[in-house]
Order: sequence, then C-alpha cells, then structure tokens
Amino acid sequence: MGKVVFYGAISLDGYLADSNDNLQWLFDTDLAGVSTYESFAEKVATVVMGRVTYDEVLKLLQEESLYPNKQKIVFSRTRTGEIHEGYFTSEDPVKVIGDLKNQVKDYIWIVGGGNLLTQLMKADLLDEYWIQIAPVLLGSGKRLFPTGNYQQRLTFVATTQMGELVELHYRKKMT
Repeated sequence: MGKVVFYGAISLDGYLADSNDNLQWLFDTDLAGVSTYESFAEKVATVVMGRVTYDEVLKLLQEESLYPNKQKIVFSRTRTGEIHEGYFTSEDPVKVIGDLKNQVKDYIWIVGGGNLLTQLMKADLLDEYWIQIAPVLLGSGKRLFPTGNYQQRLTFVATTQMGELVELHYRKKMT
C-alpha cells in the first residue's frame, strides 16, 4: 500500500508562495550543499498536484523534464487529457488518491498545498509530512495550511538542517 506524503518548503510565516505564485524567496535560500530531495524522490511513484502548481513548476523547470519516470496526476476543473507520464483529471481527489493508495507501493507525493492538500487532510489520507522552513517572512501569499476542519495529532520523526533551511518530518499518529 502506498503512502500519501507532503514534501515542500514554506516561509517562516507559513506561505508556499508569495501573492504572485513566486518562489524566488526559496531559490535565494542557501542549502549549503545539503538536500534530502534526492533520497525522498527515489521513493516516489506518483506526483499529484493542482493545475496552478503544475503550471508554475513547468515555468521554473523551463526545458527540464517534470519529475521524470514518475506518474503525474494534475487536478484541474478546466483542463483534460494526457501529459507526459500522466494526465489531468477533474475527479474527486479523495477518491482518486484513496484508490491510488491501494495501487502503488511507494510514495504518492502531494506537491503544493491549498485546496487539494486540505481535502486530503480532511479525509485523513496524508501519512507523512516533510516541511522545510526557510528564514524569510513573506507577509502574504499562498498558505500551506488554509483554514479548515482537519485537526489531527502527528508524531515527530526527525529534524534535518540543510544550510538555512530546517526540515521537519512528521508521521500520522497511529491510534
């Protein structure tokens, strides 16, 4: 059975991106040559994101391939069809991810936050979180955790320092 995981960076005040979906603040953060991304990515079978995140990631990558050798599912109300190694869907994310958990053995990576992440948290589908915190205050933008009804207790796993970033790793608390 696959695990649904979040892996991503936020500002110290909890934003994934500024008000213009810009991530320059993250690229200006010095990692001092340390990263957990490569070992994390080896465990990922499927990458899941919303359409806005998909479009922004494509802009950042320019000519590079988007998460090569990974299935990609992009939730969109307006787009349909296939993309390289994946597809757009307007289906219910809770159903899609619930079904996917039973089909894959590795990680199902939720990229980005907002509405998609909130729906999955409300349905108690997230198993683990890797949250990197950058030493920057944005003041406004897109929050990782919008207001919602998804209260839950997590279990601390580890902390990793990557230059200026601090990564917190949490797992769903088993009851």
